Amino acid sequence: MILKGTNIEHKLQNIRERKGNREQILAEVQQILEEDSLKESKICNQLSSKSNARANDFNFDLLETDNIFHIDQIKDICIDYRLRFLNSSYFKGKIPQEAISKIKHLEAAHNTEIKGFKIMAPSKLFKLEDKDDPLLFAPIGNDYYYLIHKWGNDLHPLRKLFAWPFKNIVNLSLVVLLISYFVTLMVPEGLFSKKSTTAEFWIIYFFMFKCIASVVIFYGFALGKNFNPAIWKSKYFNA
Repeated sequence: MILKGTNIEHKLQNIRERKGNREQILAEVQQILEEDSLKESKICNQLSSKSNARANDFNFDLLETDNIFHIDQIKDICIDYRLRFLNSSYFKGKIPQEAISKIKHLEAAHNTEIKGFKIMAPSKLFKLEDKDDPLLFAPIGNDYYYLIHKWGNDLHPLRKLFAWPFKNIVNLSLVVLLISYFVTLMVPEGLFSKKSTTAEFWIIYFFMFKCIASVVIFYGFALGKNFNPAIWKSKYFNA
């Protein structure tokens, strides 16, 4: 006699038939999915709203301390890397499903509705889609924020170096002076006179400095650019 194999799927179906009505099960599943969809819709509405909530009713025992940051720490990073920290409603990129799932998990664990979302990202991500690394925060209170999710790619390793000249007028002036010096060194000897002198070098250097500084000033005014400390929380395009 050959024993017939056990079909686990059939066994599951038999138990389901004995312990519950199929229509009732489908109705319960549909209700669960509708409730989940409603939660996601509320979260998306909050992410796109201009809520200025400064705190959320979190259970501090459930928060991960590594994800808690003060506004001063966030400000320092924004200034160093020329980033912005703005309301999520200004963000023009796509917030991934994983971030929304984490928000749902937090809301369920803390039994609250999270509001006042903030995003730290490069300026261009608040105008058009890109692939750099935004960070999604929610306010805890007393100028503390909780990091919910990070997505995208890491910033370029030299971004901090590139952003350094734009921290203040002193840094920018030093960079312009340095560039002017190297450009002056590239001027061929004897271009303006048969014999090169120290005085001639400094005259050319001063001329190069004025030219490069003029271009920098024109670029700054023409495009409405500003220094990092002035733009990290600015919601305006020409900052």
